[in-house]
Amino acid sequence: IAAPGQLHESLSTLFPIQSQLDYALDDATKEQEKENLVYEYLKKVDERQDLKIPDFQQGLEWLNTEGPLSVSKELSGKVVVLDFFTYCCINCMHILPDLHQLEKRHSVEDGLVIVGVHSAKFPNEKVLDNIRSAVLRYDICHPVVNDGDAQLWHELEVSCWPTLVLLGPKGNLLFSLVGEGHRNRLTLFTEMSMRFYGEQGLLKSHAVGLKLLKDSLPPTILYFPGKVAVDNSKRLVIADTGHHRILVVSSTGQLLHAIGGPKSGRQDGSFLEASFNSPQGVAIKGDTIYVADTENHLIRKIDLLHKNVSSLAGVGVQGTDKEGGAMGPEQPISSPWDVAVGTAGGEEDNVLWIAMAGTHQIWALFLSDGKLPKGSDSKAGTCVRWAGSGSEENRNNAYPHKAGFAQPSGLSSAPHDPWNCLYVADSESSSIRTVALKDGAVKSLVGAERDPLNLFAFGDVDGKGVDAKLQHPLGVSWSSEQNLLYVADSYNHKIKVVDPKTKQCITLAGTGEAGDKVGPEFNQSSFNEPGGLCVADGGKALYVADTNNHQIKVLDLDSKTISLFPISTDCTDAIPTRSSGPAKAPSLPKSAARKHMSAVAVSAGQTLTLSLTLSLPEGAHLTDGAPSCWTLSAEGNEWLLMGQTVMGDISDLSRSLRVSVKLPVTMTTKESSEGPSLNLSVFVYYCLDSGSTCMMKAVSFTQPLHISTIPGEEEVTVAFAHAL
Repeated sequence: IAAPGQLHESLSTLFPIQSQLDYALDDATKEQEKENLVYEYLKKVDERQDLKIPDFQQGLEWLNTEGPLSVSKELSGKVVVLDFFTYCCINCMHILPDLHQLEKRHSVEDGLVIVGVHSAKFPNEKVLDNIRSAVLRYDICHPVVNDGDAQLWHELEVSCWPTLVLLGPKGNLLFSLVGEGHRNRLTLFTEMSMRFYGEQGLLKSHAVGLKLLKDSLPPTILYFPGKVAVDNSKRLVIADTGHHRILVVSSTGQLLHAIGGPKSGRQDGSFLEASFNSPQGVAIKGDTIYVADTENHLIRKIDLLHKNVSSLAGVGVQGTDKEGGAMGPEQPISSPWDVAVGTAGGEEDNVLWIAMAGTHQIWALFLSDGKLPKGSDSKAGTCVRWAGSGSEENRNNAYPHKAGFAQPSGLSSAPHDPWNCLYVADSESSSIRTVALKDGAVKSLVGAERDPLNLFAFGDVDGKGVDAKLQHPLGVSWSSEQNLLYVADSYNHKIKVVDPKTKQCITLAGTGEAGDKVGPEFNQSSFNEPGGLCVADGGKALYVADTNNHQIKVLDLDSKTISLFPISTDCTDAIPTRSSGPAKAPSLPKSAARKHMSAVAVSAGQTLTLSLTLSLPEGAHLTDGAPSCWTLSAEGNEWLLMGQTVMGDISDLSRSLRVSVKLPVTMTTKESSEGPSLNLSVFVYYCLDSGSTCMMKAVSFTQPLHISTIPGEEEVTVAFAHAL
């Protein structure tokens, strides 16, 4: 809040000053010349008294911090980068790697702080829990403030997403960068600001109270799953987006293959070597899976027969080309979000349609020779634009290159008459569009409005054509058996169904509020930003990637009931496992209680049982479906746990949790003299019965062992209790 009488200015004051610098930098050819220009500019703007910005409004919600930050307090003495973003925006996603690069180069202690100022486009994006999910999904590790009413946005006269604003250590405006694609200039501006104020001794090394959300998360089998696909053999393919991997499971949930993860990467090769970076769209044909490897800007191919991953299109960095036409591995592409197998002027299934969210277009990757409607012949491997001018619009047109899309994010093909089209979930226009397979004509099906430049015609209204309203839909799936199109209306937290013959769009499942209730009836169930879905079992079932709930849900379209899809507990992240060594335990949050127990005497061959009684606060219960679990470790003494269960679920606190360890029959003198310890950690999710709040608490117990050479009883039990 501004002090009385104090002047604060907006970007409109800065732009005329910075524009002179921008022109000079455009003409400069040498790096030293650019640095000198920026240094002289900083001298000029630092002397001005009319470039101070207003402070953050009091009472705003903050993430990744211990509390609110203030320009005049915590951020004083820092060079600050304000990132005005909204989490649906693909352009905002594109600059996150630039910000990550800055954070790696300069720490808070060095004097640089990045602050995400979330200024929502959609109503759903104003909700703190949804922003929290986005911060986790995009691995944002700097403070984020929910400027839900866009107060700072309006005070600074920000006009578009993303906008970066650099501040000096006195809260003074230095630079602004609008849009994406400014990595070099952002680096130059930041480096020179750090040097300029560092030489003056104005940078301070104090902490700002970071408290990262991701540090308090227990493991889950899935982490923000984006898309799902199914084949005729009822194999389900899951893009486990947050774990940077692809899972293939049977119809009963048995894990067949886990490819990539848990860390991001860009490696081709065997299933053990391959890596992905936030994969989204998946399509399966026979023993081949096609993957939209979104943040690698690649199209990947998984060969299930030979257990190998290869790259078919993209160069591994974001491209800006809006025409294409090169061979796949030589063709730069931008944020592919979904894929669908189809046919174009050749043998059946000779093309892979691509929802190219980054350039707002639909592209084609030819798997064998073919021809686009009204286009020239294309050789196998050619990757080319099919529809969309590249302008972010909701523009329909009989000529595919003149049409405009707005971040297309979901595809589904209906190749047979009378439909003969590709359905597109056009997320930023909040509409479902069609591209005719015979001539490429782009038309509206439901949602949005007739003005091609209005990308704010969203809502939650069942109806016909443009009278129906959606909110940032991310997925579509065509049922050829029913002649119906199913839609993941992501920001309305609903599954909807469209009859393309009548253009009627109605709600099928979901309450319209984000939640995790499993009905079982459709109208009693809730979702949380579902990102993808696929029709299965001859049109009788629908699999839904319930993204922010980290789950796959199954809709039985005959009985109108919903259930959770169980995934095998073999080879996944958060389940009991047996191996040659203990499984890696999840990281404890800094807030976890840590208890050090008294040493217990044990001998070789004994069974040690840790019996833990946990009690919840009065009026609380375990959160249904949440991954409450325990882990056991013996850091530095892994020989204690060879081949034993080191992780398990917690589903009932009415009785004690009992974890048993069979000590080795033989132990060397060296091992016996080390005084090893076991560490039992528990992660418990619970909600208050009033429904007012839910939380996760963790506690760690260290149990030292005194290994005796004197044989003892067959089993030793250590009992302890803890109140959460």
